[in-house]
Amino acid sequence: MNVVVLGKSGQLAWELQQTVPSHIKINAVGRSELDITKEKEVSEFLAELKPDVVINCAAYTAVDKAESDIDQAYAVNEKGVKNIAEACKRVNARVLHVSTDFVFDGTKTTPYQPHDTPAPINIYGASKLAGERILQQVLPDAVVVRTAWVYSAHGNNFVKTMLRLMKEKPQLGVVYDQVGTPTWAKGLAQWLWAVVDKPEIRGTYHWTDAGVTSWYDFAVAIQELAMAKGMLEKSIPIAPIPAEQYPTPAKRPSFSVIDKRNAEQASGISTVHWRKQLALMLDELINNAT
Repeated sequence: MNVVVLGKSGQLAWELQQTVPSHIKINAVGRSELDITKEKEVSEFLAELKPDVVINCAAYTAVDKAESDIDQAYAVNEKGVKNIAEACKRVNARVLHVSTDFVFDGTKTTPYQPHDTPAPINIYGASKLAGERILQQVLPDAVVVRTAWVYSAHGNNFVKTMLRLMKEKPQLGVVYDQVGTPTWAKGLAQWLWAVVDKPEIRGTYHWTDAGVTSWYDFAVAIQELAMAKGMLEKSIPIAPIPAEQYPTPAKRPSFSVIDKRNAEQASGISTVHWRKQLALMLDELINNAT
């Protein structure tokens, strides 16, 4: 099976390349090789490769910058997705598209279902929702998977930022009133590969690790596990702070927990608790460093 992965430099695309099954030929493509905002370029590229499946991990993900860079956010997250969808329709390729919990406003107190009505509260979320909708108009059989709080041993993310700050700072303040679930990109990559092998799967799904936490509790767990694994020489105080004390250009949902049951049932893969996944990723960081 011939699979094209877009967004090569990102965390998820990197994990997809690390976990690719032996029966799949993968072609991972980055922005320098393909600009998804250019319709003709996308059309010609996919017409030449004729993939069976395209996994779209390419996105404009600078959440705060998007508030002032609106045109570019929509160019990538809506127009880029439209270009991919139309090119895939012409070559009869299936599309698996990665979206975000930020399509929701965070006002619920129970996990968001895939069929819940989106109501984004920032430009990033709105542009990602626009991309979802255009994809499903062009390709009703496409798969959309929404995820949240993604991290990996590769690239920049909350876990690696916290590890660096814990070495540099005497203390930290971390937001306690935004609640969600972290996602180890490797787990999401494995779910996507399972879906590639199940052409009957279509529609919208949610995937993160299992469990619920706040950014504050996530940071505490990172420090605890890193100390236990000898990654930090000393622990530092971590204070819980309200989000209003840490203002950002883009509003964030205060509740981002998403319901994964339909994704588990469709794929046959169960989610793993976020703390266990975090421990495995830290082990990977240690092994990569040696």
